[in-house]
Amino acid sequence: MQPLDDQQTAARMWFEHLRDRICAAFEAIEAEAGSDARFVYTPWDRTDPSGEPGGGGVRGVMKGKVFEKVGVNVSTVGGVLEGEFGKTIHGAGDDPRFCATGISLVAHMANPHVPAVHMNTRFLTTTRRWFGGGADLNPPLPVAEDTADFHAALRAACDAHDPGYYPRFKQWADDYFYIPHRQVHRGVGGIFYDHLEGDFARDFAFTQDVGRTFLDIYPALVRRRMATPFTEADLAQQRAWRGRYAEFNLVYDRGTLFGLKTGGNIDAILMSLPPVATWD
Repeated sequence: MQPLDDQQTAARMWFEHLRDRICAAFEAIEAEAGSDARFVYTPWDRTDPSGEPGGGGVRGVMKGKVFEKVGVNVSTVGGVLEGEFGKTIHGAGDDPRFCATGISLVAHMANPHVPAVHMNTRFLTTTRRWFGGGADLNPPLPVAEDTADFHAALRAACDAHDPGYYPRFKQWADDYFYIPHRQVHRGVGGIFYDHLEGDFARDFAFTQDVGRTFLDIYPALVRRRMATPFTEADLAQQRAWRGRYAEFNLVYDRGTLFGLKTGGNIDAILMSLPPVATWD
């Protein structure tokens, strides 16, 4: 893996800083609930297909009273993309060299009234360089107030940079986070963007604001719902919904495919899967 340039280093440092802030915020919620749960961090290294060192990352997982299972991963990998897969990556059709740095988060909650969530932001370099990512809310038992507040926060983040971002990226999320074989969306949406390129400073600032906005809104939603009483029927709904979430991530998710195709850490890639799910 080639040494990181200034832009790649800045992106990596931000993603790791955001990881630290998010994990501290989630651990604080556990403490409020009377739990001593903390994240367990597991570093991993990657070997490139060339045989050279290919970067690596750190998998962070916490299992607690509020967060039944939450993973917050950071990674910085690079080297050469193999075969036909490499040709499908933006800017890698004629030159398979790449570098990718990012953060990926999935939270599955103990209380079915607390929405599960996904957030990912990343910076990729091939012959092009771009940011991508987003966040989407995945409640087993949707609450209109929570959905509205989540989207309002993301809209404000988008509007601060470009009034066209939110409608475009919301629609992209609606199209992407869809399970065709069931003809349903996997949650209540959010934003999704990719190939944001052309002005590093502008695009990096937006990507940072997506992370900050997530850190502002999601803990607020968790605190709002984490003491709500629930029934066995609510848990059954949660487990059934989790089955659909797992189906999407294993069949359609591009991040899962990218991680597997580039030799990422299997446990880190599949940390998005829920701890318990059902299929009737």
